[in-house]
Amino acid sequence: MELFSSYNLIIEGALILILSFWFNTLSRKTNIPSVLMLIALGIILQYAARAFVSELPDLFPALEVLGIVGLIMIVLEAALELELKRNKIWPILKSLSVALAGLLASAWVAALILQGLIPGMDSTSAWLYATPLSILSSAIIIPSVGALEEAKKEFHIYESTFSDIAGIVLFYFLAGQLNPAEAIGPAGFAGTLALTVVLAVAVSYVLILIFQGIKTQAKQFLLIAVLLLLYAIGKKLHLSSLIIILVFGLVIANMKLFFAGPLRRYLNQERAKQIYHELHIITLESAFVVRTFFFVVFGMTIVLSSLLSLKVWLVSILIIASIYLIRFALLRVVFGSDIRPQLFIAPRGLITVLLFYAIPAEAQAPGFEPGILLFIIIATSLIMTWAMVRDKKKMTTLLEEIDAQYELRDEAYEEE
Repeated sequence: MELFSSYNLIIEGALILILSFWFNTLSRKTNIPSVLMLIALGIILQYAARAFVSELPDLFPALEVLGIVGLIMIVLEAALELELKRNKIWPILKSLSVALAGLLASAWVAALILQGLIPGMDSTSAWLYATPLSILSSAIIIPSVGALEEAKKEFHIYESTFSDIAGIVLFYFLAGQLNPAEAIGPAGFAGTLALTVVLAVAVSYVLILIFQGIKTQAKQFLLIAVLLLLYAIGKKLHLSSLIIILVFGLVIANMKLFFAGPLRRYLNQERAKQIYHELHIITLESAFVVRTFFFVVFGMTIVLSSLLSLKVWLVSILIIASIYLIRFALLRVVFGSDIRPQLFIAPRGLITVLLFYAIPAEAQAPGFEPGILLFIIIATSLIMTWAMVRDKKKMTTLLEEIDAQYELRDEAYEEE
């Protein structure tokens, strides 16, 4: 176990972070998602570690904690970048409609495929397995779309964030139906959701008012600790905790909107802006660290032999085909013909893995092979990579043509 001694773990962790930073730089140049590189690194580390130890320690508890914290950081990071302005209403509504319709339609079709091809899977289990496979990965999308034009980048940030939250809400609603004593109907669920939003807004006001009065330098991690605490308590109370994080991020990113009129006198503009900027930086850094270790640890848990099953390929390809057919139909209705590369930016990732491991024992189907999960994550990420590389080449060609036109025009002026 010398491989997992204290100093070796520090060295290994530091090297992983350095490589992850390099992967991000490489990703910006090649448009290959850094997440794929991190998963590949995890697989390499898994086989390297097996050369020194006979058996790896159980990594699932670490994977689960990293997934939950990573989810909170990613949603907070996205919320801090969302501006609630009048001219943003229509883009937000379009993104929300595509995210919700895509989630529900994809989950429905995937559930039918799973129920038809996986032995012993009933309707409830099929929906619980299908929901994680239908959620877009903001952990992959948000860092990958920076080079797109502003409107398309904005759409992907909104859509992936809404898909994350709606998917998690749907998953836990379905999981709650397994226990008839605790199950609530759609009306009760909607009421709980509304209550969560109201509590989230109230908590956001209180936190901003309290933290703008704290003068110590180390208050940002205190704020993050409070948010983690609120998320965990909310989960214990069966609330949609992620909405608390989203609402807080929206309130602090749009303080002028939420502290308008009589409330303006309670806001210290300078202190509030400082909180926002510092929190934004720390959230970006924390999300980077957590996302790095989550996908490396996930790579270390992957069993590559699970991809050799014919059934894994059949089920995965059918689900992937349904994902893009549904997405094509939705984007054509909402955006018309300008749907590239948006059509192909639909990777699955952190939340898919996290919710897959959260499926209750009573709903688990022994016939479901984990290779399906791995196949869909890798395939959708590779499709996105292809689309982003193609879009980058297209933009480069367009810029070259514009430059050539300017050169020809300059030459014509010189001849005159």
